[in-house]
Amino acid sequence: MKRVDDTENIGQVLVVIPAFNEEKSIGNLLTRLFQSGFTEIVVVDDASTDNTLKCALESGVTVLPLRERLGAWGAAQTGIRYGCQKDYQFIITVDADGQHPPESIEYLVKALQTKDCDVLIGSCPERGSVARHIAWWLFRKLSGASLKDITSGLRVYNKRAAKLVAEADVTLFDYQDIGVLLYLLRNGMKIDEIEVIMEKRLDGKSRIFNSWGLVVRYMLMTLVICVSLRKKDN
Repeated sequence: MKRVDDTENIGQVLVVIPAFNEEKSIGNLLTRLFQSGFTEIVVVDDASTDNTLKCALESGVTVLPLRERLGAWGAAQTGIRYGCQKDYQFIITVDADGQHPPESIEYLVKALQTKDCDVLIGSCPERGSVARHIAWWLFRKLSGASLKDITSGLRVYNKRAAKLVAEADVTLFDYQDIGVLLYLLRNGMKIDEIEVIMEKRLDGKSRIFNSWGLVVRYMLMTLVICVSLRKKDN
């Protein structure tokens, strides 16, 4: 990634927050981001049925309301496309549930100066349930990727990587994890990760890893993605 001075870092970064029914956490997250100096923020409301949209609008940030649910990755990709149109140097995706504190986001921004990569992931390998760790182990075996935290939503993309994941082909993925990572690797992107602090969700729980049924469905879908992408490489 191109090196930037500390004083320029935050101004060149767009924080993208995909949000679905996060009225209890979105306001606090935005306040903390403002206090940390982040002003370039876009919230993508994924057709929430609560007051998430209202809370985001009242904060004064840019809000992109979706008429229909696109899912976590679809909402994130909408924000990334917005960032590409506005020509930001770096785009960071952040979960709306409060797991990613501004301190960890700042840490990622500063790490851009020393990491030779196109995508930098904020990882926390110790977090999560048994189901999550089983899924991680399987995905590493299937993909050949050596990353520890495959499902982290805290990621920073440089301009080149952001334009790549904004493409229509990537819209087919349901989640911002192994499918997107494999697509990036297949297209020559360098991916790295650094461990960061993640906090407890302010509200709710994982929409994937709180049910073994959902975990199995998720793993089967990801298996199909891994196999299809590997076939294209052969």
